Amino acid sequence: MTDLSERKAFNANIVDEFRANSGKVGGPFENATLLLLTTTGAKSGRQRISPLAYFSIDGRILIAGSNAGGDVHPAWVHNLRAEPRAHVEVGTTAYDVIARELPSAERDELYPKVAEISPVFAEYQAKTSRVIPLFELQKA
Repeated sequence: MTDLSERKAFNANIVDEFRANSGKVGGPFENATLLLLTTTGAKSGRQRISPLAYFSIDGRILIAGSNAGGDVHPAWVHNLRAEPRAHVEVGTTAYDVIARELPSAERDELYPKVAEISPVFAEYQAKTSRVIPLFELQKA
């Protein structure tokens, strides 16, 4: 996806499908563990919804700021850094969370586990010179 309007339309369709099918979607995300993350825009102050893959590792919910291996962080990373309080929808359950960006050592320990669960995340890291951040989502 090359432009922002294309990405917004793509994400809006995933959000609609997610909500219509109790958290299940088809296409490229079929069988993936997805959640909807609602953040507060760092600049706009508006609510922003992002469909994201998530990983349950050691009883924790983790999300990766991969941006498909792009050279910039996805907008939701900037939003969580500015305001870590957010809201998630997992399946038919919704709750508030506090996001904690993992420090380097913890991130470096857990990222290989993320890549083991979903090998495309190893490809994403290999495509970019930036370190893909991991966030833990803890119930508020």
